[in-house]
Amino acid sequence: MTTRSAQSQAERITDHPPAEAITLQGVLEALVDPVRRSIVAQIAASSGDQACGTFDMAVTRSTSAHHFRVLRQCGLIRQYYVGTSKLNTLRREELDRAFPGLLDAVVNAEAGATR
Repeated sequence: MTTRSAQSQAERITDHPPAEAITLQGVLEALVDPVRRSIVAQIAASSGDQACGTFDMAVTRSTSAHHFRVLRQCGLIRQYYVGTSKLNTLRREELDRAFPGLLDAVVNAEAGATR
């Protein structure tokens, strides 16, 4: 991929908040929903970044798009394109710096709830 096309791919998703704009209120409001907690837990358990279509969710495509948007806009995940695939990654370093232990607690609680 050329530098220009890589740059245009990155520019396709522009509503990621900067790290200093991520708030505890926004993160907690996003995590209230069990589908969004499941998405976060699945990304955390993954060995790499995950494409949107690979998540285990019992919701429609448009509903899943809404959940990913909420997670992205509150600062929990970062989304980017590789070709036509939209990949998702946790903003773990930024979240751990702002709210130490919160992400691990949520992921561990979600893992315990699904057993």
